Formats: sequence, C-alpha cells, structure tokens
Amino acid sequence: MVRAGLNAERVVAAAAELADEVGFEHVGLSALARRFGVKDASLYSHVRGLEDLRTRLALYAGGELIDRIAVAVAGRAGKEALAAFAGAYRAYALEHPGRYAATQIRIDQSLIADSPAMRRTAEITYGMLRAYGLGEPDLTDAVRLLRSTFHGYCALESTGGFGADRDVQASWDKAVDALHLALAHWPRETGGPDGPRGIGATDATGERVETR
Repeated sequence: MVRAGLNAERVVAAAAELADEVGFEHVGLSALARRFGVKDASLYSHVRGLEDLRTRLALYAGGELIDRIAVAVAGRAGKEALAAFAGAYRAYALEHPGRYAATQIRIDQSLIADSPAMRRTAEITYGMLRAYGLGEPDLTDAVRLLRSTFHGYCALESTGGFGADRDVQASWDKAVDALHLALAHWPRETGGPDGPRGIGATDATGERVETR
C-alpha cells in the first residue's frame, strides 16, 4: 500500500530537495523511498524508474529557473534585460546546485515539446535576444554563447575555481558587459530564416533542440 498523499508531484519535489542536499548524481529511488518511509516499489506507482524521475526533475527545475528569470526580466529590454536574466540564472545555479545540475541533462524531444516551461524558456530567451535585432542562425549562436558563458562561470564559481584576488561579482558584471557588447555588435549572417524553428523545442536551459 502506497502511503496516503504520495503522488508524482510530491516525489519530484522531494527529489529536488534531495538533489540540492546530496547532488543530482546521487538522487535515486531508494533514497527517496527512505525519505517517505516506504519501500522502493511504492514509488513505481508515481514514476517509471530512475530515468523518468530524473527527467521529471529536470523539467521541474527548468520551470523553476525560467519562472525566476521571467520575474527578473519583466519590463526590461536590452542590457537591463540581459543583466537581469544573467543574475537570475546565476542565483538559481548557486542556490540550488542539485536542481541546476538536473537542468543540464538531455531530455527526450517529445517531452520538451509538450512542456509549457520549456516553451516559455524559448520564448523569453529568444525574445530577449531579438531585442538586439538578431535572427537565425545568429539567434542560436547567441543562445549558445550565453549558455556556455553562464554555465561555465557558475560551474567554476560553485567549485571555488576562481582563486585570483579579484571580486567574483565584479568579474561577473564585467562578463555581462562584454556579452552585451558582443550582442550589440554581432557579426550577423544573412540568408537564414528569421526566428527559431520549432519554438518550445528546447532543452531545460533554453537551447533549441531541432525537431525536424
């Protein structure tokens, strides 16, 4: 008998908490079962297995991340929107390391296409970049630049990778300034379609996954 009140939403929320506590790679069904005081088999009524659990966790965390970003960028454009986007991204990554790690996994395209959170991620990310006058293929290139910069910086910061005698926040602000200049003076390509194909077909961090 599954404990009363246990459902998929509670299981995923508990997995998110566990990921932040012990690391995403250590999230498993046995650990979650112990958290709820049930046998491992009880969880299979709510998730199909470890891969399904981690996919659900990635979508859950991706939704949290874009909700935070959406609040930060509301009413802003250009450099202000970029700085707000970047700041919200970094704050989430540092505050929720396990959940953030979940957003980096590859997710089945059909699940991504059906996810409102992932569609919203694409809309907000590409919308911010269109304010710089970018169209495809430059939009995709710009998304990859932002993602690699943000992720790389957060990954290094979270592991104490910056050892120089320079304020980490000051370096972050300078990086955002540099990204703004790069976007404002982007070396545009011509002849590509305007706008992302398959809007909403993204991974949990906003990069489009081609659906054709």
